Amino acid sequence: MAIILLMTGCISGRAELTVITDKCMDIEHRRMPEEFDLELEKIRKKKLQEMQRRVENQDDRRRTEEGPITVEDSNFDELVRRYPLMMIDCWAPWCGPCRMVAPIIEELMRDYAGRVFFGKLNVDDNPQTSGRFGIMSIPTLLIMKDGSEIDRIIGAVPRNVIEAKLQKYL
Repeated sequence: MAIILLMTGCISGRAELTVITDKCMDIEHRRMPEEFDLELEKIRKKKLQEMQRRVENQDDRRRTEEGPITVEDSNFDELVRRYPLMMIDCWAPWCGPCRMVAPIIEELMRDYAGRVFFGKLNVDDNPQTSGRFGIMSIPTLLIMKDGSEIDRIIGAVPRNVIEAKLQKYL
């Protein structure tokens, strides 16, 4: 039985996979009882989903290595549901302590690539999200897991403090 996977293209940064089976597989498949057909179809779907997830995870790792994800009022809920563990840096361009924390976040982003996803939310440009989470001081680092806030860090703190919080949730 031969299965061939082809990378058929790249649309908006996502690779598309096509599964091609040879004629022998089709002939064998026709000889099998109907109960095997259902089981094979389940297995095929599961394997295809796993392959798609792997491709998406590679895209996510690449994106994290390039820089933090821009978080906005319009995409906040989608992002925190998509990424299992995410740290969101709530900041503003005029904030001195925010600029002190930024290089630490970039170091952590490289060190935890693929395990923790990092985003930046400009509180001046996104008042709905900052109001929803009661952000009164910046920098505030929100730690989100499976779409919900599980912890936060307020103020400019050293790397070891931020890293200790992240380690608790890995």
